[in-house]
Amino acid sequence: MNIFQSNTGSEIPLAKASLSARVGARTIRRWTDKVATGIVTLGGLATILSILGIFVYLFIEVVPLFYSASVTQEASVSVKVEGSAKGLPNQIGVGLDEYMEVGYVIYRGSISLFHLDSGKSIPIDSSLKLDHESIISVGRSGAQGNVYGLGTADGRVIPLTIDFKVSFLDGVRSIHPELSTGSPLEISVESEPVRYLAYRELSDGGSVSAAVNDKGEVQLLKMIEEEGGLFSSEAKQILTRGQLPMEASTPPSAMLLDGMGETLVVGSEKGELLYWDITNVESPRLMGVYQAAPFSQGTVTAMSYLIGDRSFVVGTSEGKVSVWMPFVDPDKGGDSRLSEVRTFSQHEGAITSISPSQRDKGFLTADDTGSVFLHHSTSGQTLAQIPGAGRPVQALMFSPKGDGVIFADGSGKIMTYRIENEHPETTIASIFKPVLYEGYDQPNHIWQSSSGSDDFEPKFGLWPLIFGTLKGTFYAMLLATPLALLGAIYTAMFMHPDLRSVVKPVVEIMEAFPTVVLGFLAGLWLAPLLEKIFPAVVGMFLIVPVALVCMCLFWQIVPAWIRRGSGSTTEFLAFGVVLLSSLWLCISFNTHIESWLFQGNYKDWLSSTFGLAYDQRNAMVIAFAMGMAVIPTIYSISEDSISNVPRHLIAGSLALGATPWQTLTKLVIVSASPGLFSALMIGLGRVVGETMIVLMATGNTPVMDMNLFNGFRTLSANIAVEMPEAPEGGTLFRLLFLAGMILFAFTSVVNTIAEVIRQRLRAKYSQY
Repeated sequence: MNIFQSNTGSEIPLAKASLSARVGARTIRRWTDKVATGIVTLGGLATILSILGIFVYLFIEVVPLFYSASVTQEASVSVKVEGSAKGLPNQIGVGLDEYMEVGYVIYRGSISLFHLDSGKSIPIDSSLKLDHESIISVGRSGAQGNVYGLGTADGRVIPLTIDFKVSFLDGVRSIHPELSTGSPLEISVESEPVRYLAYRELSDGGSVSAAVNDKGEVQLLKMIEEEGGLFSSEAKQILTRGQLPMEASTPPSAMLLDGMGETLVVGSEKGELLYWDITNVESPRLMGVYQAAPFSQGTVTAMSYLIGDRSFVVGTSEGKVSVWMPFVDPDKGGDSRLSEVRTFSQHEGAITSISPSQRDKGFLTADDTGSVFLHHSTSGQTLAQIPGAGRPVQALMFSPKGDGVIFADGSGKIMTYRIENEHPETTIASIFKPVLYEGYDQPNHIWQSSSGSDDFEPKFGLWPLIFGTLKGTFYAMLLATPLALLGAIYTAMFMHPDLRSVVKPVVEIMEAFPTVVLGFLAGLWLAPLLEKIFPAVVGMFLIVPVALVCMCLFWQIVPAWIRRGSGSTTEFLAFGVVLLSSLWLCISFNTHIESWLFQGNYKDWLSSTFGLAYDQRNAMVIAFAMGMAVIPTIYSISEDSISNVPRHLIAGSLALGATPWQTLTKLVIVSASPGLFSALMIGLGRVVGETMIVLMATGNTPVMDMNLFNGFRTLSANIAVEMPEAPEGGTLFRLLFLAGMILFAFTSVVNTIAEVIRQRLRAKYSQY
């Protein structure tokens, strides 16, 4: 009894201790589970927030591309302007420096310089001698610079240049205007007054002038400077004169000279544009007559070339504003023809002045009601408007940096406005729709962000980059998908486990291969090699499948002691030998295949038969290089999905009499379809975002062509190429962020759709 009681008494504390330990362990596990759940939840939320943060950041960088322009008044200065409003626009000129601190007015030969903020006058160098009374017209030389021709009452043209010198003293900026005149040029031998003047200074130091006299005749003068000879260092001026053979019934109302001094556009009071070839001013030639305003209902009142001197703006007395471009028929050649390509918001009054931007294809137009409109030619939109005060704008000028405007109205007031318009060339239409650019005869999708010339018209069409991304993805997946899936099926279903334990890790190791190395090899080794053995590659697509099929048939009659079961090392080596032998055979007969299939020269054959040109770095190179980069990803996930199909299902199918291929197609692939689909989607995402291989092996030509033998440019490669050269906050900078946002959105949408499909496949075939 004592023994029983003693044993019982000792067991009770032990039971209590055991129970307490179990309760403590459960408590620890419960808290551990809660902590782990919290960490996982926090990590998931952080991932989601990070993705949303990336999207928000991209959106913030992209949104300013589509901000509307704004205009705010800076200053108003009163300056005495002589003469009446009628006919005055050709007798006055205004301008300002690039910092919008100093302005000037030219009127009736008088020049006034003043500070824009205070209106305080700036004294002019006394050495500048002008006969103010004799100067009756003013003609500005092009969009850039402050160069003018001053027409006189005695038939002369006086070149005038206004420069703004900038200096800094103790960190304070000072603007110092400098004025200089050239030797007067006699455009009329009969000393007839220059009532209207078009003047253009040429890049070689010469100039071209076109003047209208009292009779309505258009007189021409070309001045060419020749360097002095061996015994003289002074330059010699050679003057050539001519006159347009125009009808007296077509009086000119506006004139426009190009920067080369080769063409002259004359606007008439009948609303016509007369397009003249004045390469030889002694015998000008009319190339065409075009109607710019409704017949007999409007007059051409103002014209100006846009930067680059190719397209030009025409304004009429009806307030119509249009852009015209010259075109040359590529088949016929000959003279260029003019065509109206765009029209803009119409003014309420007659157009009195036009000023182009010195930075882009923007321009300003003003009318006789005092209104000033801001337009952009490439985007084809009117961006902003400065309301008029009822007084005609007689002259205006776009500031050198494109951030302001100065104009003079009929009361003698000089008005300056600040313009906020950072991205005038970007609209949804200009980015994603075809645009008619200068030098093209029809609208196109083009990406060309920079050029060696300041006169360049940026082309920001994103469709060539989107198309290139899809093209590279298509060809890479076309090669990688069958190879990766079939390799995964063979490894998981038919390969011997011992061999599988070697092959699968080797393929997975390939996934870690740096893409920059693959791109390097593809661009410098594979591309030249494919160009050399292209006929052999074509032969491989014909001979290798035939060789493998024949090997399969032959393998069926090989004795069992040699085959040693399906998926054995012997089978693997035998098929490997056949594969390598067929590849070697094709390469050995490369020239013979080229003779049999391509008449001895495959490049000429492709060009003559299909009109295709073979570029060394093309989509075929990318198909091989990117295909090899993505095959390990698709293979590994697909092989795991197939291997995870329950073995008892496979055994049951085989036990019921199904063949291995029937089991594979009817059971295994169906059951593993969610995983196989996920593998393809992950591979697709890898290809879409690939940068280095595409960057190094495609040639980066942004063309929209599915030609396998042509290059392309992708969104990701374009970002890598151009982001280092893009000024922060500029249009190109933000467009590259837009390209990144498109990539982000594309992959997000594709992954979402893929996940939905995967879940449906999983739910449908979960019974397996």
